[in-house]
Amino acid sequence: MQLRYSFRLEPTPAQQQLLARTFGCARVVFNDALALRRAAFTAKEPWIGAGDLSKTVITQGKKRPERSWLGEVSAVVLQQSLRDLETAYRAFFDSRSGKRNGPKAGPPSFKSRKSKRQAVRFTANARWKITGKGLLSLPKIGEIPVRWSRPLPTVPATVTIIKDAAGRYFASFVIDTDPQADAERWPADADEVAGREVGLDMGLTHFAVLDTGEKITSPKFLRRAEKKLKKLQRDHSRKAKGSKNKEKSRRALARQHAKVADARHEFHHQLSTRLVREHQAVHAETLNVKGMARGRLAKSIHDAGWAAFLNMLEYKAERYGRTFQRTGRTFPSSQRCSNPVCHRIDGPKPLKVRTWTCPGCGTVHDRDINAARNTRQEGARIHALKVAEGHHGDPKRLRSDGKTKDPRSRHDAKKQEAKESGPETRAA
Repeated sequence: MQLRYSFRLEPTPAQQQLLARTFGCARVVFNDALALRRAAFTAKEPWIGAGDLSKTVITQGKKRPERSWLGEVSAVVLQQSLRDLETAYRAFFDSRSGKRNGPKAGPPSFKSRKSKRQAVRFTANARWKITGKGLLSLPKIGEIPVRWSRPLPTVPATVTIIKDAAGRYFASFVIDTDPQADAERWPADADEVAGREVGLDMGLTHFAVLDTGEKITSPKFLRRAEKKLKKLQRDHSRKAKGSKNKEKSRRALARQHAKVADARHEFHHQLSTRLVREHQAVHAETLNVKGMARGRLAKSIHDAGWAAFLNMLEYKAERYGRTFQRTGRTFPSSQRCSNPVCHRIDGPKPLKVRTWTCPGCGTVHDRDINAARNTRQEGARIHALKVAEGHHGDPKRLRSDGKTKDPRSRHDAKKQEAKESGPETRAA
């Protein structure tokens, strides 16, 4: 598994100027290459390959007087900028053809020099290194001090230098995890986690409710910082456009937003690490965050960051040999009685109803704890079917009786049966 480890950089003023020049050169190469391909498409000319694009934009571009400054930065950064363009085009074409899942990706667009977030990538060919004193040595930039908050588990493959909207610099290292070291760190068969499972119910008043009855209060980082953010936004809107004070107020506002995002990110990491470390299996519901964020609770839903938290649970469970299973989006976790001998579905209930009594067995349920228990039971059922039948475990394709409901599977079976029957059978 590949992971990213990010660390804060402290470049000197001179190194900041060199980094700004590197960011600008990478942006110009990206825009020049995109302009060439757009011009070729408009003129109905053949597609310009990556090799010809590199030769025209970088090799020949350095020889032109108006682009001679491209030679002042590492050539690897410029090549990686062209690779980013190739990745953007590939995502666009795959999205149009149906090979790419998720929201439709649009065609690549030009990068603006006014964008407040900049990034460049150095691969091993650039011969960057970490010195014995813990400095990050980059070609044509120099040795930059790094705030090492933890050691790197393995030797990184690439490093990406990022400047965010708040003016902070970061080094993002891509590393390949060591499965043996991860297994020794958190053994999957340890006595304290063996057989332990937990179900989660996500909410706003409580960020997560466990089926054990534990309720984790939502920190509401954005709501707590809202008063300060409003003041900074008001001050920023009153500054003269294009002035130095306008830029100062923008950075102050961006720093405050960065503090909120960093606090939320840290909370997600700590909670997801604790849940994965203490349990063998974690079961969670599939949330339609985009649909839920269209209502009056949109700000609170985005402040919670459910999607980012569940993604952390998923990759950490995979890394350390745990089980993470999502239930179906339409699974009625809040409507069903969690009593194993009942499981009666009592219908939808408004959010103001926090406790209810099952008319089937008479059990009094806390709404959130009952939903968490149902999520654990359904997640365990789906995972058991996946293990027993070799199913991929997608909750969208599993009914309550354990059979698939995706019509494509029946269609594929008929095609396979027709293929195996041979032309003689079909002719008959």
